[in-house]
Amino acid sequence: MTTTTTISQHDFYGDGDSETSISIIENLKEEYGLFVWPCSVILAEYVWQHRSRFRDSSILELGAGTSLPGLVAAKVGANVTLTDDASKPEVLDNMRRVCELNKLNCNVMGLTWGVWDAPIFDLQPNIILGADVLYDSSAFDDLFATVSFLLQSSPDAVFITTYHNRSGHHLIEFLMVKWGLKCVKLLDGFSFLPSYKASLLSGNIQLVEIVLSSKNYEL
Repeated sequence: MTTTTTISQHDFYGDGDSETSISIIENLKEEYGLFVWPCSVILAEYVWQHRSRFRDSSILELGAGTSLPGLVAAKVGANVTLTDDASKPEVLDNMRRVCELNKLNCNVMGLTWGVWDAPIFDLQPNIILGADVLYDSSAFDDLFATVSFLLQSSPDAVFITTYHNRSGHHLIEFLMVKWGLKCVKLLDGFSFLPSYKASLLSGNIQLVEIVLSSKNYEL
């Protein structure tokens, strides 16, 4: 029987001798959450390029799947909690294996959007990450309810997400208004991506930073 599991390597380069690498265990057949999607590559690169902002921060990744952005944050010195749907133990187990593979100490926990289990009340992140979490419109309200709750628990926090702009930014804007949130930064995901990575990806991907509407936020 041919295995569909593979290990992909993701390299990040900076000025001088600054560089790092993350290895990801992928399963190309089993589950959406076990594959590195383009939005993850772009968000991970954003974390790397702004690594001084993430260093020593408390980071929570929602719908982490293969967890590339969160692992980069951990690599640059953040305190990282990786989460995915509590009903997908195979994804959570893979997250733990990937942490071990990269010798990174991250907290891994099940967190289902819109479900108020006890662990969510203890989370107070500075930065919330989400790569390609806006793919299923039926889950948008649960996602934004969860994000809104977390931001209210940590009023100085920000939600940074990358998504395929399939139906325009209008739906995202509607949901932000509905849940008391506002956009403070909107970027073309390819605008900061190194050309050698951009050439391997396709799609109209945007990166947005979101905070509470009541927050006077300065980047």
